[in-house]
Amino acid sequence: MASPPIIAGNWKMNLLLESSTKLISDLKKGGISNSRARVVIIPPATLLSSIAYQIKDTGVFLGAQNCHEELAGAFTGEVSADMLASAGCNYVILGHSERRMLFGETNDRIKAKMSSAIKCGLTPIVCVGESLQQRESGEAMDAVRKQLEECLVDEVNKNNCIIAYEPIWAVGTGQTAEPDDIEEIHRHIRNALKAKNPNSDGIPILYGGSVKPENASKILVLPEVGGALVGGASLNPKDFLAIINAASGKSEKKI
Repeated sequence: MASPPIIAGNWKMNLLLESSTKLISDLKKGGISNSRARVVIIPPATLLSSIAYQIKDTGVFLGAQNCHEELAGAFTGEVSADMLASAGCNYVILGHSERRMLFGETNDRIKAKMSSAIKCGLTPIVCVGESLQQRESGEAMDAVRKQLEECLVDEVNKNNCIIAYEPIWAVGTGQTAEPDDIEEIHRHIRNALKAKNPNSDGIPILYGGSVKPENASKILVLPEVGGALVGGASLNPKDFLAIINAASGKSEKKI
């Protein structure tokens, strides 16, 4: 039986308690609990406990946007994977392009974070993707393969990892890769995963990069696309529900 598509909403550094409460309320009214897709809400760390309480018993899962590689210690301002699990998280994003570019995260550090997350029972959503320069110079495939080789733990499998392919040039820009390009690189990622570990069959590969209601259906139907990592559209209940419904093959409910 095929695994359900995964739709993960990354709120990034947005929303406060009141606005997040309203968003979750609107998503509930719109039928998010009835989706056949696996929905993951990924708010800022300040909202994790609040969202965990609001989505309890809804079938919706909670994720975090990052974690430290150590489980405890003198790391002011950081949050460990153990703390995230205690707060109710099931997932954690690692290696997002914004973390790589703005905070200098390396492949080695992402791998250490992945190991820590798995130890704490979290499923890492490991992001990979190429820059516009790498794509235009024909280096996209090599760049993504190198990230997969260096970021992932050796025992990577469908039970402890999700991959999110996000072309860096499409994140937050409104641009989206063409379906043929998405299909090609997702197939490349699948082959790279098999090379990393023959037991990697079934690892979901999400597409991320300006996913919105207008393009969700044509992206989610592509081979090897196991769902979507949604940014800005996840902050709009109508748009997020439309993407979820595109993944689960249902028509949108009015909210």
